[in-house]
Amino acid sequence: MELSSKKKLHALSLAEKIQVLELLDESKMSQSEVARRFQVSQPQISRICKNKEKLLADWCSGTANRERKRKRESKYSGIDEALLCWYHIARAKAWDVTGPMLLHKAKELADIMGQDFVPSIGWLVRWKRRNNVGFGARHVLAPPFPPEPPPPGPTSQAQPPLSLKDFSPEDVFGCAEVPLLYRAVPGRGGARDRVQVLLCANSRGTEKRRVWVSGLRAAPTCLFGVSGAALPASYHPDLGVPWSEWLAQFDRDMARQGRRVTLLLAARVAEGLAGRPGLRHVRLLPLATDGSTPSLPGSVVRAFRTHYRHRLLGKLAAVRSKRAGASLAEAAAGITVLDALHMAAAAWAKVPPQLIGSSFVQEGLAPCKMSPSPDQASEMPPVPGGLSLEEFSRFVDLEGEEPASGGCKEETGTEDEAGAGEDGLGPLPTKADALRALGTLRRWLECNGTSPELFEKFYACEEEVERLCGS
Repeated sequence: MELSSKKKLHALSLAEKIQVLELLDESKMSQSEVARRFQVSQPQISRICKNKEKLLADWCSGTANRERKRKRESKYSGIDEALLCWYHIARAKAWDVTGPMLLHKAKELADIMGQDFVPSIGWLVRWKRRNNVGFGARHVLAPPFPPEPPPPGPTSQAQPPLSLKDFSPEDVFGCAEVPLLYRAVPGRGGARDRVQVLLCANSRGTEKRRVWVSGLRAAPTCLFGVSGAALPASYHPDLGVPWSEWLAQFDRDMARQGRRVTLLLAARVAEGLAGRPGLRHVRLLPLATDGSTPSLPGSVVRAFRTHYRHRLLGKLAAVRSKRAGASLAEAAAGITVLDALHMAAAAWAKVPPQLIGSSFVQEGLAPCKMSPSPDQASEMPPVPGGLSLEEFSRFVDLEGEEPASGGCKEETGTEDEAGAGEDGLGPLPTKADALRALGTLRRWLECNGTSPELFEKFYACEEEVERLCGS
């Protein structure tokens, strides 16, 4: 019987190390948490932090092999660097650089430097790996006098691919601009309560982009003092979705991951973005102009609204229990845009990947066949008490009964007055307030027969709050 087993060493590539640095900078995760996510040791994460500047320099240089897990320096580093410099000059002059030419030049440079060095095929292979030089390709650049560009017009733009099969399912994304009456009650809603929510996911459902919410002319007062980086969703104070800003962020994220993806877009949106420069890692793929094919399956959008409405009704019930005699409409008046951001992020997180993947297949938006989920209905939340299935279904589809024109007006007294005081729009909470709130919440959980699983989630929250208070 084997008494011990040697732990397998797991090394990270340059691209993964950059992801580690981004997680540490943006998500405020600890080194131990990041180590567990990447299945490496905490000392390895610490070494990555110490070498941050060098790693970022390699990443930005564009010449380093981003998939290499270890960087072993050459014994003949001077020849290595001189040959790379010559190689870039040769490519700039549009020379046809071959392997034998590189070997000959390396020997010539070694003689000039007075080093006893005979380059081999193995050394050349390693040199290419170190410097991210393509294998087996004849590096022919454009001629010194490039052909004249084609005349301006729709034909001068890059044509979309003929088939989605040119892409893997993980790299095909769909997105939709979803109108949402964020504080509606069953049977009642209004244009002034409308915001726009941007949802985006890949065709396998394994990757869901951060939710973007827009629709107000100015930032509401409920966002005063709130750190945007700490929110689970992004807010943009505009009447429409900021497509240019959103696409630029999407392109930067894909560049950091070293990926090239395609994004399905409604024809009207794609026309407005035609000719937009700067997208290098996201390929826009317009859909049918008649609008018959959605850029994000309708069942996915409806699942998001279903989860949002279910969470909204739960929140309203809690408010009414605190305010005796308050009607459902009065409780809804206290729902702020900040509440909507949190509920939208929670609803999007609850849309199951199986449902997204199956919906892409059924709509013909997936690049390959995938087996649909056997029971999508069971993945939906139960119908809230007090409503029939038909009533809750109408509540979920309430946006379809509202006029599409007219974004949400700038919020005025109703929300501000309802949110003032105990609902969080008074003085900003201090660290002492946060710690007292933790104690109150734990006491309430202790007195109400809470499950051990919920206490585990509370402990994680408590630990993070205490860490932030101690920093």
